[in-house]
Amino acid sequence: MSSALTDLFPRPIVQAPMAGGVSVPQLAAAVSEAGGLGFLAAGYKTADGMYQEIKQLRGLTGLPFGVNLFMPQPDCAESGAVELYTHQLAGEAAWYETELGDPDSGRDDGYDAKLAVLLDDPVPVVSFHFGVPTREVIDSLHRAGTFTLVAATTPEEARAVERAGADAVIAQGVEAGGHQGTHRDVPENDGSGIGLLSLLAQIREAVRIPVVAAGGIMRGSQIAAVLAAGASAAQLGTAFLATPESGAHPLHKQALTNPLFARTELTRAFSGRPGRGLVNRFLREHGPYAPAAYPEVHHVTAPLRRAAAKAGDAQGMALWAGQGHRLARELPAGQLVEVLTAELAAARTALPAGGDAR
Repeated sequence: MSSALTDLFPRPIVQAPMAGGVSVPQLAAAVSEAGGLGFLAAGYKTADGMYQEIKQLRGLTGLPFGVNLFMPQPDCAESGAVELYTHQLAGEAAWYETELGDPDSGRDDGYDAKLAVLLDDPVPVVSFHFGVPTREVIDSLHRAGTFTLVAATTPEEARAVERAGADAVIAQGVEAGGHQGTHRDVPENDGSGIGLLSLLAQIREAVRIPVVAAGGIMRGSQIAAVLAAGASAAQLGTAFLATPESGAHPLHKQALTNPLFARTELTRAFSGRPGRGLVNRFLREHGPYAPAAYPEVHHVTAPLRRAAAKAGDAQGMALWAGQGHRLARELPAGQLVEVLTAELAAARTALPAGGDAR
């Protein structure tokens, strides 16, 4: 892998940026301090909110970290479909004694303002989700000394990432928890996601830039597998969600290993974009009817999700999780990095002679 990235963190472990309050400075700092690459999620925050978290993180560690941005979304939602879904959620609003959110609360997630902050006060790494930034944006970050990564879910998307000049691509398999980082939201493609190992092989043959593997990774042996398959590092989200440093709601953490939540599904129920979460009542009842309308649906359901969390009702929360959620361990984040590293070393030792994952 490009030494520009490997020089930043000695262990091939990247903590996935999980928006919605999970990837807090304490989590990112603990991962970076343990030799991985910690990440802040700027999604759903204001530019100033992002900046304040960066300042807080810098006060916790002097080691490299990353910040993740959501790409602005095209205006493609049908207002009628959003209005119909809003009507369908009226009962939820009454049950939780709250109002539904305004679907027209913004589509760009403060992208330009956040970029301006990151160019004025650069961070070591910036990654992008939901699309590819322009070459001008990538070049400006490079001039600021920032390493850039962009998520891709297909070989075609990976080629677009390479053409834009990004330093590395994040190959996000369909096993991943949270939102799929598809560059275009095409409802006809729902259910056609590619598994990580297959995707990794295809992307490795499609591009020449380094690849970070993401999706369902919970053990060091899985990190060894993706490294052996050509990845330069592994990105883990759900594995860090259960740590005490994570900002996830306690009910969300408990649900990962609660037998009541036996499986995950990709759903549009909470945001209007495909995201993988634990199957609960809200997902079952509303998933089949949710329109392809992000971020409108996200804005509409935000008050419901907050009210459910406040009421202690996991059945109304967005319990984002990857397919490996049952393997979650309630370890401090730094200790988890140590355990994953030991498991990785053990898996490498078990390889036949000459089978070094590097």
